[in-house]
Order: sequence, then C-alpha cells, then structure tokens
Amino acid sequence: MTTEVSKNGTWKHYLELTKPGVQALLFVSCITGMLIASDFYPPVEVFIAGLMGISLLAASSAVINHIFDVRLDSLMERTSSRPIVKGYISRRQAIVFSVALFVLGSFLLLYFTNPLTWILTVLTFIFYGFIYTKYLKFMTSQNIVIGGLAGAMPPLLGWTAVSNSIDPNALLLVLIILVWTPPHFWSLAIHKVDDYKEAGVPMLPVQKGIPFTKQHILLYTVLLMAVSLLPFSVGMFGIIYFISATILGLIFLYYVIALYRDSENRKALPTFPLFNMVFSLSF
Repeated sequence: MTTEVSKNGTWKHYLELTKPGVQALLFVSCITGMLIASDFYPPVEVFIAGLMGISLLAASSAVINHIFDVRLDSLMERTSSRPIVKGYISRRQAIVFSVALFVLGSFLLLYFTNPLTWILTVLTFIFYGFIYTKYLKFMTSQNIVIGGLAGAMPPLLGWTAVSNSIDPNALLLVLIILVWTPPHFWSLAIHKVDDYKEAGVPMLPVQKGIPFTKQHILLYTVLLMAVSLLPFSVGMFGIIYFISATILGLIFLYYVIALYRDSENRKALPTFPLFNMVFSLSF
C-alpha cells in the first residue's frame, strides 16, 4: 500500500474523505432548521457562513472517521477503495486536512453566528469523530441507534445558528432524523452482513440475525411515520406537509414490508437509497 498522494484526481480523494453524500443530507436538514427558525428569512451572511461552518466541522469529523477506520475499511468490500486505505492520501495528510476544516469551520461559526452553535457543533464533532467511531461502534448492536444522534443534530445546529437558542420545535426535527437513522443503516447492514461480520462490527443483523433486524426496521418505520407527523400536530407545518409526509410514509412502509417478506434479502440494498429519498422529500 502506498502512502503517497496520487498525482491524478487528488482533490476527488480529499472530497471523498468528507463523505459528500452525507454532507448533502446535512445541507438539507441544516437549511430546514435555519429557514424555520427565521420564518424563511435568515440573514444572508449568517445563513451562508453558518451552513458552511457546520458543514466544514461535519466534514472534519468525517475525515477523522476515515483515519480511525483504516483497518476496518480495508476488511470491508464496500469501503476497501477509500482514499486512505488505497494510499492516495496518508494519515498525516488526512489529519492536516481535518484540522484545516475544523479551524475554518470554527472561525465561520464563531465570527458570523454565535458561541452556542459552535459549542453544539464541536460536541457533535467529538461524539461522532471520536466517541462513536472509536468506541460505541464496537460496543453494542444498538450502535447506530446511539450514534445516530450525531447525524440528527444538523437541524438543531441550523436553528441555533440563526436564533441563538434551543427551541423545542428544533428538537422535533432532531427526533425525526434520530428515528430515521437506524432503519436506514440496518437495510444496508442486511445487504453487507458478511462484510460487517468479517470486520467484527456488531451491527444488528450480525448479532441478532436478519429476521430480527427486519422486524426492527418495520417497527422503526411505523414509529417514523408517527413521529414525522408531530411537526404538523404542533403547528410547525401545515396541511401540505401532513399530506406529503403521510404519502411518503406509506410508500416507505410499502417497500419496508416488501423487504420484510423477501426471504432472499434482495430488496435490502434498494431500500437503502429509498430512505435517503424519503428523508430529503420530507424536509
């Protein structure tokens, strides 16, 4: 394995370290929090700097995840071609990149938003980049339930960026993503169960079996349908949201039931991106 940076497409390797797919979902949920907190008219400089600052710290945390997971990634087919594993980027270069992202993101949040947003974002950074990645992931089959808190924080961070306060409505958005996260990743874990088993990661299908995991995916999907209607019940969103969330929830439930009935687990992977689509459309 080489440790030199590839001369071709280096910027793409650095971009991959930031997990752009995850960043896209972060953007959606963070913007949602900002818009709702400001009645859809956030100050332009706070909106741009806050979104960039939160995203940069999230990207920094993602790079830390890559650094810690080199051995694990090398054992799994899904992650075996990641930049550090392949040697396109060395660990030292990744650390420098992560620090640069952290410093720039911190500057934007502290200068353009408020200390509360920076503190909450840094706590999320520490929780995901270090506590979850290094410890929680390997401690329990409920790892993604606990670790999902980090991925659920963006709407709250966006909310505090423009309001400098923690609002109960923002916590509702956090709750929706928190419930959405486990079935999202469990569907992938079913498809890649042998990968996780080989790498020694105690994902739910590895520890409890695929039928048990399917039951939990179905349970969380029903719970998600109920939780997603809470913003309507408290007056945060109107009837259009209620109708949209209900329709999307039913579509989601249809595919999850199909996965539940699929004895060959062929529908596990198609269900994975469906979670992303439903998440994005819901917000």
